[in-house]
Amino acid sequence: VQLQASGGGLVHPGGSLRLSCAASGSIGNINAMEWYRQAPGKQRELVASITSRGSTDYADSVKGRFTVSRDNAKRTVYLQINSLKPEDTAVYYCKWNIGFLTPTDYWGQGTQVTVSS
Repeated sequence: VQLQASGGGLVHPGGSLRLSCAASGSIGNINAMEWYRQAPGKQRELVASITSRGSTDYADSVKGRFTVSRDNAKRTVYLQINSLKPEDTAVYYCKWNIGFLTPTDYWGQGTQVTVSS
């Protein structure tokens, strides 16, 4: 399984971006799809997740601004980011947990989001 993240870029405060994370390869049972971010000098943090049943969860810092969704047919998970703030600047990573008997985490390569005026 390979995950390809895309959609990052440089945006002004208040702007929006939609990140995508597309999977290729043989995919079994998908348990959860998650988005993390890591700002310079900080630990990687979980910002959004969506389960196989479509349940979503968000970090308090992004609630109301970030929306995670998925397209099963395209094998893609999205992260819509609105009302961007400078503190949202980070490398955003996707992670999928796949497998029934032996769940395994797969990471995408990351996409840079920079919020600056």
